[in-house]
Amino acid sequence: MTNFSFLSRHLNPKFPLGQIVMTTNAMRTIEPEDIHASLLRHAGCDWGDVCPEDSEANDSALWGGGRLFSVYHGRNAVKFWIITEADRTATTVLLPEDY
Repeated sequence: MTNFSFLSRHLNPKFPLGQIVMTTNAMRTIEPEDIHASLLRHAGCDWGDVCPEDSEANDSALWGGGRLFSVYHGRNAVKFWIITEADRTATTVLLPEDY
C-alpha cells in the first residue's frame, strides 16, 4: 500500500479520513487525477455510484459511526472503491478485486 496522508491536508473533509492509503494494484491502474478528484468527492460526502441502500448506510454512518464506502470510475472506465474505516483512522483506495 502507498501512503497518501499528505493529501488529507488539502481536502477539507466533512469527516476525518485518517491515513490515506492505496493498494499497489489501484496505484498502477487509476490515473492520479481520478484518485484526487474522487477523494475530494468522498470527503465531501458524494458517494459516487453506490446503490441507494449503501448511500443511506453512509449517511447514517457519517453521524452514527460506521464504515463509509464510495464507488467511482476512472477515465479509463476502471471501477474503484474508497473506504473510510468506522474509527476514521484510515481511508483506502482500492479496486474491487483487491478487497
